[in-house]
Amino acid sequence: MTPPRPSTTLRFCLLGDSLAAGVGSTRPEDTLGHRLARRLRAAGHLVTLRNFAVPGARSTDLQRQAGAALGEGADLALIVIGANDLAGFVPPAVGARQLHDAVSRLVRAGTRVLVVPAPDLGIVSRVPAAYRALVSAASEHYARAQTEAAVRAGGSVAAAGPELAARFTADPALFSADRFHPSSAGYAVIADALAPHVLTVVASPAA
Repeated sequence: MTPPRPSTTLRFCLLGDSLAAGVGSTRPEDTLGHRLARRLRAAGHLVTLRNFAVPGARSTDLQRQAGAALGEGADLALIVIGANDLAGFVPPAVGARQLHDAVSRLVRAGTRVLVVPAPDLGIVSRVPAAYRALVSAASEHYARAQTEAAVRAGGSVAAAGPELAARFTADPALFSADRFHPSSAGYAVIADALAPHVLTVVASPAA
């Protein structure tokens, strides 16, 4: 049976870096935002989608993006951030504090927030094999600091987890031609992993 459609529209927005922006996908409808918006609509929600993410963004850019999102109204925000902080050697405490402040601002405005922490950059093929374990450890440490900060700020967290990293490691087709960003197929895998978290956050009461 088709679920009843709500009378109000869910204003869904994405904040963060190139992963949130969809770099590497071949079509706009293959990006993370569009895939998750379709999942929300299939669950019975009326959805508008806005993407404020910028390729190359770091956590320091989240305040500006959050301000833009709140200026247009945001009921649900998905934040994907951390890869560029790691690549730029931003200290975990600094990036985590910047993430905390952006999440807190959104939550205070009544926005439900789901954070996707830094991915495991150790699986990227351009990282020399001798350094992959070190990069993976640094990625895990950074993601842990982000998780703690996001939860303190009142947000929820959807960590990628080792299973997702293992899938990307095993299947080069999940990467785009630059061997760094996901391909359209890669975004489909990520969206499948995130969809249950998104639906759970939407079902929870706003702060």
